[in-house]
Amino acid sequence: MNEDARSITDLDRLIHEPARLAIMSILFAAEEADFLFLLREAGLTKGNLSAHLSRLEEAGYVEIEKTFRGKLPQTICRLTPAGRKAFEDYRKQLKAFLGKI
Repeated sequence: MNEDARSITDLDRLIHEPARLAIMSILFAAEEADFLFLLREAGLTKGNLSAHLSRLEEAGYVEIEKTFRGKLPQTICRLTPAGRKAFEDYRKQLKAFLGKI
């Protein structure tokens, strides 16, 4: 395998999955977002979004805060410093790879 092809395989696979890439991109731009906003923007089902958020939380990329807005439960999601760095690294690697082709 040549170096150009190897660089694409070095991408963070956790982020590279399309649904998680969408979630990470939204949170990178928005700083934080509630579950319903992520649901609409990412175009995922509740169960799918919840599963992807759990994977990102387990990796230490996302923190999830459960609060109440009045009497209604609200789930706030944000990137952790490690998640922000991982996403920035991912973007740099992808940009470098695309610059080679």
